[in-house]
Amino acid sequence: MYKLAALLSVLAAPVLATGLQIEVAGEGANGVFTVDLLEDVAPKHVAHIASLAAAGVYDNVVFHRVIEGFMAQTGDVQYGKAGGDISRAGMGGSLEPDLKAEFSDVAYARGVVGMARSSDPDSANSQFFIMFAPGDFLNGKYTVVGKVTAGMDVVDAIKLGLGSNGAIIGTPDVMRRVTVVD
Repeated sequence: MYKLAALLSVLAAPVLATGLQIEVAGEGANGVFTVDLLEDVAPKHVAHIASLAAAGVYDNVVFHRVIEGFMAQTGDVQYGKAGGDISRAGMGGSLEPDLKAEFSDVAYARGVVGMARSSDPDSANSQFFIMFAPGDFLNGKYTVVGKVTAGMDVVDAIKLGLGSNGAIIGTPDVMRRVTVVD
């Protein structure tokens, strides 16, 4: 668990970012991919993700839900830390409040990054997903925050889960390091 004081100091000042560099390691993917953050599409969500990344809270977080031909989900900074009990991964978020939806007309194409949420449109927090293929049924229903601009082959190699919910069996792949880039 990250230290509250350190996180609050980072979150107090806005983190200006244009992207994230994500280093992945595991049984499936090993490498780096880059996400271009879309500040003009979802400014509050992008600022939130960049702040969490700058504080280091995404480091060592697992991909807890990976559905073949659909998407890979990660970002549960509360329950998804590698090396700990990840049985509740996908149920948590950061210590910050959930965010109000910032829906847009950006389509869910291959490589698009969106915010995961519950059935409440205003419940996105720290979790996000990366599309393996287009998912038009998500358009206008989930906040788009970015697009993979390099390393999609790494995303494609993330260890797949089983069944319709994409639950990972065994050891999931992990975001070893998430860095904010200009």
